[in-house]
Amino acid sequence: MVQPVSAEADNNNFEARGLSSSHNLTENSKDIHKVGLPQRRKLVSEFADTFKETFFADDPLRPYKDQPRARKLVLSLQFLFPILEWGRNYNLTKLKGDLIAGLTIASLCIPQDIGYAKLANMDPKYGLYSSFVPPLIYAAMGSSRDIAIGPVAVVSLLIGTLVRKEIDPTTNKEEYQRLVFTATFFAGVTQAALGFLRLGFLVEFLSHAAIVGFMAGAAITISLQQLKGFLGIKNFTKNTDIVSVMKSVWGSVHHGWNWQTIMIGTVFLAFLLSAKYIVRHIDKGLNPSSINRIHFHGHYAAKGFRIGAIAALIALTEAIAIGRTFAAMKDYQLDGNKEMVALGTMNIVGSMTSCYVATGSFSRSAVNFMAGCQTAVSNIVMSLIVMLTLLVITPLFKYTPNAILSAIIISAVISLIDIEAATLIWKVDKLDFIACMGAFLGVIFVSVEIGLLIAVGISIAKILLQVTRPRTALLGHIPRTTIYRNVEQYPEATKVPGALIVRIDSAVYFTNSNYVKERILRWLRDEEEQLNAKILPKITFLIVEMSPVIDIDTSGIHAFEELYRTLQKHEVQLVLANPGPVVIQKLHTAKFTELIGEDKIFLSVSEAVMACAPKSFEVV
Repeated sequence: MVQPVSAEADNNNFEARGLSSSHNLTENSKDIHKVGLPQRRKLVSEFADTFKETFFADDPLRPYKDQPRARKLVLSLQFLFPILEWGRNYNLTKLKGDLIAGLTIASLCIPQDIGYAKLANMDPKYGLYSSFVPPLIYAAMGSSRDIAIGPVAVVSLLIGTLVRKEIDPTTNKEEYQRLVFTATFFAGVTQAALGFLRLGFLVEFLSHAAIVGFMAGAAITISLQQLKGFLGIKNFTKNTDIVSVMKSVWGSVHHGWNWQTIMIGTVFLAFLLSAKYIVRHIDKGLNPSSINRIHFHGHYAAKGFRIGAIAALIALTEAIAIGRTFAAMKDYQLDGNKEMVALGTMNIVGSMTSCYVATGSFSRSAVNFMAGCQTAVSNIVMSLIVMLTLLVITPLFKYTPNAILSAIIISAVISLIDIEAATLIWKVDKLDFIACMGAFLGVIFVSVEIGLLIAVGISIAKILLQVTRPRTALLGHIPRTTIYRNVEQYPEATKVPGALIVRIDSAVYFTNSNYVKERILRWLRDEEEQLNAKILPKITFLIVEMSPVIDIDTSGIHAFEELYRTLQKHEVQLVLANPGPVVIQKLHTAKFTELIGEDKIFLSVSEAVMACAPKSFEVV
C-alpha cells in the first residue's frame, strides 16, 4: 500500500500528468494507487500532539531546548520582559525616533485622557494616571513596537456605562471609583489568564465585521454623549441609547441649552472668554495607591469581575487588532499570548495605582507610527511627559472648557466610523454585514453591552450555520485534463456518464452529518430526474470527493453507513476519493472500509473514475 504524501500535493501531481488517449487510461488503470492507512499512534502520544497543536502551535519552548540552566533563565526573563532582548541593540538613532514619537503622542494623549475620564465618569486626573503607569509596564513586557497605551474612548464608555448601572457616580463617588478599580483589576486578571493559559483564540469570536459595527456604534454613542458639554446642558440622561439622548437634547431646547457655549464652540476665542462650565481643579501629584480600594470579595467583587471581563475582551480585541496591523506594516511578528499577559499585568498594576482600564489606542498608535517610533520607548517618553504634567501643570487645566473637551472627544472618535470597511463587508459577505449592522444598531439603540452581545451572538450564529450547513458541490471533468472541479464555477466541466461526483467542503460531525447525507441523496435524486427526462443511462456510481473533509466523528460514520445502505437499494455503488489520514483511520477502525470494500476507496477522483467508468475518458 503506497503512502500518500498529502491530499493536495498528490492530487496536483496526478492531475499534472495529461493522458493522451482512452487506451492509455485503460492501461494506466493497472497502476491505481490505494489510499494509505496511517500508522496507529498511542493514545497518550496522540493526545499530547493534539494538545500541543491547539495551545502551543508556536512551539514557545523550542528556544530552551538543549540550553544550560543559566541560559534558560535569561531566555525566561527575555520572554517575560522583551525589553531585555531588544534593549541590547538600542542606539541613539532609535532614541531620536522614539523621542519625537513620544512627545507627539503625549501632546495628543493629555487632552484625550481628560476627555476619556469624563466618559468613564471619573475625575480628569484618573485619565492622566492611566497614561502614566500602564505605558511603563507595557514598554517592558509588550511585544509591539508601535502600540501607544492609555485610556480609549470605547472602553471608557463601556466602563462608565456598566459601573453607573450599579452605583451613581454623583451621589456615591467613592464607591463608584472603588468599583472602577475593582473592574480594572479583574480586567487585568482576565487578560493575563487568557495569555498564560494560551486561550487567545477566544477573542477571535469577535469578528472583524462585528468590531467595525461595534466601533461605529460606540463612536456615535460617544459623540451624542458629548452634546451635554457642547450644548451646555446640565440635566442630561444617564442612558446611552440614541432615543434617550435625543429626547434629553430636544427636551431641553427651550430652557436647557447654553447658547453662549454653542456660539463660543463655533468661535473659539469668544468661547474661551465667556464659557462658564469648566473642568474642575486637577490635583497635582503622581498616582496614589488604590490597592486598599479594590473589592477582592463580597457583592461588588462579583460585579467588578463581570464588568472587568467584558472590558477585558473589548480592550484585548482592540489592542491586538492594532498591534497586528502595524506589525504587518513593519514586517515583524506579534505574540498574541504575550500581548495578553503584558496588557493584563499593566492593568493589574494600574488598578493598584489609581488607573482604570487602559489598552492600545488606535489614534495614538497611528500617530506614534507616523511620527517614526522605533520601539516601545516612545511609550516611556509619553509616560514621562504625563508625569511632568501631573507634577507641574495640572492646575492650568481648570481653565479648559467642557465644550473644548467634548469637541476633542468627538473629533477623536469620529474616525472610528469606517464607512469604507462597512461597504466592503457588504460586498464580500452579507452575513458579515448582518453582524456588523447588528452590533451597530444594538449599541446606538439599546446599550454598549447589548451591542457587544449582539455582535458575539451573530458571529457565533454564523459559525453554527457554517458548521451545520456545510457546502457541497457537484464536480465535472475539465476537458483534456484529469481535473474535476465544481460545475457551477467551471461551466465547461462535463459530468461523467454513469457517475455522480460530489465534494463535501467540511468536516463531518454530529452537527451536520444528517444534512450531508440528505444533501448527497438530493444531488442524486435531482440528477436521476434529469437523466430520466433525457432517457439517458442511470447513475451506477456515486463518488464522494473527501479531500476537504479534515475529520469525521461516529455520527458522521453512521451517516455514511446509512448513505451506503440507501444507495445499495437504488443499485448505486458508493465510492470514496482521497480521504485524509484522520478520516481513513477512523473509517478503518469503525470497519466502514470493510463494509464499502477497500477497492472502492481511491487516491483521487480521476483514479476513481478510471476504475469505475473507464469508458468516460475520451479525448476532447
